[in-house]
Amino acid sequence: MITFTCDKQSLYDAVSHVSKGIAQRSTITALEGIKVRLNPDNLELTGYDLEFGIQKNLDVRTDDTGEFVFNARLLSEAVRRMSGQEVRFEIDEKLNVSMYCEATEFHISAMSAEEYPALPDMNMDEGMHIDQNVLKTMINQTSYATSLNEQKPVLTGELFEVSNGSLSVVAIDGFRLAIRNEKVDSRENMQFVVPKRTVTEVANMLKDDAEEQCVISVSRSHILFEFDGYIVFSRLLEGEFHNYKSSIPASFETEVLVNVGDITQCLERCALLINSKFNAPIRCTFSGGSLNVRCKTGIGEINDTIPVKISGPDVKIGLNNRFMLEAVKAADCDQIKIQMSGGKRVVKIVPMQGESFIFLLMPIQIKD
Repeated sequence: MITFTCDKQSLYDAVSHVSKGIAQRSTITALEGIKVRLNPDNLELTGYDLEFGIQKNLDVRTDDTGEFVFNARLLSEAVRRMSGQEVRFEIDEKLNVSMYCEATEFHISAMSAEEYPALPDMNMDEGMHIDQNVLKTMINQTSYATSLNEQKPVLTGELFEVSNGSLSVVAIDGFRLAIRNEKVDSRENMQFVVPKRTVTEVANMLKDDAEEQCVISVSRSHILFEFDGYIVFSRLLEGEFHNYKSSIPASFETEVLVNVGDITQCLERCALLINSKFNAPIRCTFSGGSLNVRCKTGIGEINDTIPVKISGPDVKIGLNNRFMLEAVKAADCDQIKIQMSGGKRVVKIVPMQGESFIFLLMPIQIKD
């Protein structure tokens, strides 16, 4: 008989996160569950689908060892609904599992871990350190621009480029480009492309107020994110990423200072008239201290004006409303600069100071 006792809430939190790594459908049944490895005073939980995985170590009270696979949903829901603060597990030689928590008692079955595949080699040299809130922001400000086109898989992920102590996270889909720059603690120069699923799950798990940093380590084919006792690991995407630096305009003719709240509300009003069936660009006219936005679809028509500060020639330009809205929301600041060179060249969005982020949008040709 194998037994162990652990904190209920800690176990539930761990199972909830690790479950994101399990395979939804697999020819290997064990991959549809959570692998549990028990060592003295330690419980290791793993969810893995051969491409992506999440692992967590928990403190438990036990002298026993063993490996087995639990049904992820059943384990999560059973633990969540228990009445007490600590859970005691008993697992017999036939993998019958009994869980006790104050007045609650559950009996379920586990599976053998014998068919569970080996994990990728995670003995990598320790990589760069970065604050959790900074990495979370970098991902959230760029991941919206990843490509959905599977014909070029490398663009469905995000480029991480480390050079001279600076990290750039880059996403591009052919119509827009998002770049976020930040200083990091790394002496090595490197670049690699991480699948969007991986960075999204990492961002969802990172904490804004965490004291512990995230450590990012890479090998030729895999990446590890380590933080708060979790290891998120994934295959890297292969292929040559777009030379994004060549897409960034070196100059501009018109610069517009705009309040993010004002333009966000304006674009959200336009979005009421646009969907997959009724789609049209927004016509933006930057002139005389204001931005006029017009849009007409089969649903209706909108004509809206917000105040801005303009330096340089007036500009009339067509834009994709959703792309523009996602960019200004990702800015995550009170004011932004919109830089343009006429109505037929790329639009550049940057913060009021510096270029900690750069968002580029391709214009849409419109008739005057």
